[in-house]
Amino acid sequence: MKTIQFSNGDQLPMIGLGTWKSKPGEVYQAVLWAIEAGYRHIDCAAIYDNEKEVGNALEKAFKDGLVKREDMFITSKLWNSFHRLDDVGAGLKKTLKDLKLDYLDLYLIHWPISFKLGVGFAQKREDYYTYSDIPLSQTWQGMEQCQSAGLTRHIGVSNFNISKLKEIGRSCTVFPEMNQVEMHPFLPQEKLVNFCKEQNMLMTAYSPLGSGDRSTAVKKEDEPSLLGNQTVNEIAIKHSCSPCQVLIAFSIARGNAVIPKSVNKERIAENFAASEITLTEEDMHKLMNIGTSYRFVDGRFFTGPFSPYKMEDLWETE
Repeated sequence: MKTIQFSNGDQLPMIGLGTWKSKPGEVYQAVLWAIEAGYRHIDCAAIYDNEKEVGNALEKAFKDGLVKREDMFITSKLWNSFHRLDDVGAGLKKTLKDLKLDYLDLYLIHWPISFKLGVGFAQKREDYYTYSDIPLSQTWQGMEQCQSAGLTRHIGVSNFNISKLKEIGRSCTVFPEMNQVEMHPFLPQEKLVNFCKEQNMLMTAYSPLGSGDRSTAVKKEDEPSLLGNQTVNEIAIKHSCSPCQVLIAFSIARGNAVIPKSVNKERIAENFAASEITLTEEDMHKLMNIGTSYRFVDGRFFTGPFSPYKMEDLWETE
């Protein structure tokens, strides 16, 4: 398995199993199938509401000798309602309990958005905190404390734009080591990728296949299809592989980790095999200039009429 390296030498397997949208009753077996297929990187989050089941699968894998804990790389994320300094550690400890682990390999601030403690998804103005109430620097201080306490080996963020990364950088002791964002040929994020490289910051691509299985409530009627795109399919035919594998190989070729989600045994193995595909410079040029620009996870559910947050708090404005 190809890896990318943190500054301290720790290795992150470039292909991980995503668990967002994996339903309880499915994710347990998916994690075991993934480990059997060779995955050593599992991406989780408290808000996915399936960490207990992931934890049960990891416990079985370790108990049965399928893999050792030290050979796995487990990522999870701090939900928006645990952004106060005093709550960050509690959020991580809850995740560790659910995953049945003593430590995480990587812990991320899931979104640069703050809810009040106990709120799952904010429905009214009173459910939100503002940046004046809880500056990102306060949440990041809590993340640094978790790392110092040995609860997580690495710390980073998810869905952070350059402005928010710079904001953390002005007061942090440890600069974020990872930024996990939506990335694929429709959204290559070149400006953000270049900034992160300048900061020696690793990146992980989520929704690399276009997240077609998202809830219809957060989908638009006219969404373009990554998997149905002509360029993607032509390159797949050229390499005798699937469109999914082309899209996964795209992220790997750019030096980024990638976390496709699946609960299907054959698809899990197929996704993992994408690391064997080497895209040419011509392939990458075509994919980087595919002619369609689209963000599937646009964050509008955090920026409604009752929210103190705006789209520019999430994404690059140019």
